[in-house]
Amino acid sequence: MSSFSARAERTAFTLIELLVVIAIIAVLIGLLVPAVQKVREAASRIQCANNLKQIGLAFHNHHGQYGYFPSGGYDWDRPPTYNNAQPVVAPQQQAGWGYQILPFVEAENAWRGGAGMTDTDRILLAIGTPNKIFFCPSRRNPMVVVFSHPGYMGGISANRALCDYAASNLQGTGVLGRFQGNRFSDITDGTSLTLLVAEKRLNRRFLGQPQSDDNLGYSAGWDEDTVRRTDRLPMPDFLGDATQDGDDRFGSSHSGGMNAVLADGSVRFVNFSIDKTVFTNLGDKSDGQVISSNDF
Repeated sequence: MSSFSARAERTAFTLIELLVVIAIIAVLIGLLVPAVQKVREAASRIQCANNLKQIGLAFHNHHGQYGYFPSGGYDWDRPPTYNNAQPVVAPQQQAGWGYQILPFVEAENAWRGGAGMTDTDRILLAIGTPNKIFFCPSRRNPMVVVFSHPGYMGGISANRALCDYAASNLQGTGVLGRFQGNRFSDITDGTSLTLLVAEKRLNRRFLGQPQSDDNLGYSAGWDEDTVRRTDRLPMPDFLGDATQDGDDRFGSSHSGGMNAVLADGSVRFVNFSIDKTVFTNLGDKSDGQVISSNDF
């Protein structure tokens, strides 16, 4: 038999060789998938931090224009307030901080509405227009839910653009004032050691459905949709039943902690393992307690 004929008979893999190749490919895929997921989460976390950076800048620009930060609004049942077809500012503005910063996050059309629109049409446009900056990509894409309640605009059924971020705090000791916005001069503990806005904790099982703390959207005034507590530790998102919500806590879909923007505009990653007293002090703008940036 010629050497050519011997080589010609070797035309395919043996079964053992094929199984070895498949096993190697499976191992490589098993190593690659977690690496891809890790890179994707890192990118999402960076985008989330950038969202908060832009929100912090919007708070600062609001202060620069009006002399005070946005307020937290009046209450959940108060839609955006207009006077002579123009949006007003605090203390007359009854909607929350998310609505009040719209002109500073390239969303003036949603804030102002269009010529010839009724105030009702302006409200529906404002509350139902999602803004990418209000959503953490680790949790979800921009999302709206349909919400109606007899206490809100006479029970009208309307789209509500949601939000993954909340301001500090529901106790009323934070930068966010309920009716009137606070000033830099009110932050006596130091802007670099005072929480402004951070991610909020949610029940992931019902994302996309109205939940008690995820149904009113970014425009809500003084409600757990847009304001959370700092006397409760932040916790990660979870999968719970329909009776469970975020418990007024800050939190996130990230591993180990959450992104937060401080009153000086800097963005920090706050660990879920943060001491409760430190977190409470971080949320208080003027308690006189000394904390270090290393504490969180």
